[in-house]
Amino acid sequence: MSLRVFILAGEPSGDRLGGALMRGLKTLVPDVTFDGIGGPQMQAEGLQSQFPMEELSVMGIAEILPKYFALKRRIQETADAVLSLQPDVMITIDSPDFSLRVAKRVKENSSIRTVHYVAPSVWAWRPGRAVRMAEVIDQVLALLPFEPPYMEAAGMECDFVGHPVVAEAKATAAEIAGFRATYGIGEAPVLLALPGSRRSEVSRLADIFGAALTRFHAEHPEYRIVVPMAGPVAAMLRDKCAAWPDGCVLLDPADTEGPVFAAHKRAAFATAELALAASGTVSLELAAASTPMVIAYKFNWLTWQIMKRMALIDTVTLVNLVSDSRVVPECLGPECTADLIALKLNEVLAAPGLQQDAMRLTMERIGEGGEAPGLRAARAVLAPLDRKRASGAR
Repeated sequence: MSLRVFILAGEPSGDRLGGALMRGLKTLVPDVTFDGIGGPQMQAEGLQSQFPMEELSVMGIAEILPKYFALKRRIQETADAVLSLQPDVMITIDSPDFSLRVAKRVKENSSIRTVHYVAPSVWAWRPGRAVRMAEVIDQVLALLPFEPPYMEAAGMECDFVGHPVVAEAKATAAEIAGFRATYGIGEAPVLLALPGSRRSEVSRLADIFGAALTRFHAEHPEYRIVVPMAGPVAAMLRDKCAAWPDGCVLLDPADTEGPVFAAHKRAAFATAELALAASGTVSLELAAASTPMVIAYKFNWLTWQIMKRMALIDTVTLVNLVSDSRVVPECLGPECTADLIALKLNEVLAAPGLQQDAMRLTMERIGEGGEAPGLRAARAVLAPLDRKRASGAR
C-alpha cells in the first residue's frame, strides 16, 4: 500500500506532533510520501516545507489582524497545493485560524479526506466552533481524554490518541550532572523561566517575567534562573534577558547541536525545583518532569476582553483541567503582574508537594504507559482509509 499525505503545522508544538505522527505513519506504511508545511521536526522526517512555518506562528485576535492579508495569501497557496497534489489525506495540526481555512477551500473543491490533529478547546470557550469545524473536517485526533464526546456530538469522528509529552525521553542522572557542569550551576537550586515560543508572547511576557524574577531573586539569591529558548524567539529573548537577574543560563538551540540541546533542555526541566511558564502545553512538559509551576499570561487587551466574556472554564492550565484540580496557580490578564507572580512563586516554593498528585494523575490520563501517541495517531488516520479501500475492493 502506498500513501500520500499533505500535512501542515504552524507552530513548534504542532511541529512536534507532526514529526511524531510522520514517524508513526512511516512505521505502519513504509511507502508514504509527505508534502506540506512544517518545522525542523517534520523536516527531519522527510518534509520539504512549502514556506517557513514561523510565518504562521501568531496567536490571538488582535495579533492576527496585522498579518491578515499575508496569511490569506498563504491559505490560498496551501489549498491550491493540496488540490494539485490530490493526497489520500490532508492532516492539519492545531493553528485553527490557518488550518481550518485551508480545509474549507479544499473541501469546497474536492472530496479529499481531512483530519485535524488537536481538538479545539470548545470545552473552554466558543463551543459553536465544533459544529462549524464539522463542515470541513472528517476526523479529529484528540490529545485529551475528555475531548472526543464534544467532537462526536458535532458530527466528526474523533480518536483520543494521547499527548506526545508522555513519549518523550526522560533526563538521566548523567545528563543532569552534565548540564549542571556545563553551565556552572553546581549544586544551586534551579528555577525555569519559560515566556513562550511565539514572538507575540515573548514581547508581552519577557519584561513582566524579568521583573517578577528580579523580585524573587532578591529574596532567593541562591537560585539560578534557566531559560530554555525556542529557536524562532531566541534572539529576541536573549535581548530581553539582558535586564533579568545576573547569572541567567540561556539555552539557545543555535549554540549546540540538536541532540545536545534536547538533552540540556530535558535535564533543566528535570532538575528544576520551580518554574514560571507561559500558558500552554509547556505545563504538561513540566508535569512530566514533576516540576512545580506558576502559569502566567498577558493577553492583548482586545483578546482578553473577548475571552473573559466567552470562557466556560475557570482555569487555562492543562494540569488543572486534566487532573480536575486547581493546584497550579495562574496569573492571567490583568493579574499578570510582577508582584503577583513573585508572590505565587514564593507560595509554590513553600509547598511544592501540593502539585505532585495532580501532575501524576495528569500524565496517567493523557496516556503515559501506553502506546506512543504518534503511533496511535497514525493508526487512527489509517483506519478509515483502510476501511474505504476495503470497501472499494469489494
